[in-house]
Amino acid sequence: MAKKKQVAEYEQDWKSNPFRQPKIEKIVVNICVGQGGEELNKAKRILELLTKSKSVTVQAKKNVKEWGIRKGQSIAVKSTLRGDKAHQFLKRVLFIYDNRILRTAFDNFGNFSIGVDEHIKLPDTKYIPELGITGFDVSVRLTRPGYRVKIRRKQRSKIPRHHYVNRYEAMEFMKQLFKVEVVDVMEERFY
Repeated sequence: MAKKKQVAEYEQDWKSNPFRQPKIEKIVVNICVGQGGEELNKAKRILELLTKSKSVTVQAKKNVKEWGIRKGQSIAVKSTLRGDKAHQFLKRVLFIYDNRILRTAFDNFGNFSIGVDEHIKLPDTKYIPELGITGFDVSVRLTRPGYRVKIRRKQRSKIPRHHYVNRYEAMEFMKQLFKVEVVDVMEERFY
């Protein structure tokens, strides 16, 4: 388990070595419908309107008899955002929760996920009656420069444990970059 450092220690670490500075590698936006056909096409249109990028369908990895899902059946759509598009979309999603993230949303490798129950909560999103209302999940992956060594095709190599972004460092990075408040309980705020 990674140790929790003070804020000044993270800032000093990031300034002293640019390869220690975390960054947002990608954001994956996912809408799971659980069935194919018209519902999946509606979800695909909604996702493309939200992200302003192309989306792909996701197939089931195994049979689930209780839900009527077969292996290979299209059940969800997802879209991957990188760079400025990712930053802009994340700002819009954080606006829904008043720039707050649950502490339990972060994992030990610095990634975090947020769920939105209605897509029309996003700013600048209009309700389209023929598409309906659906929820989506946002997964954010934080890495450091040099992480690609682990996932590239040629000369793939292991990276040491201390090169991963830990939970506390991810929280501090989000506080500095997006002015996020990390909370234990998400309470409704009425203005």
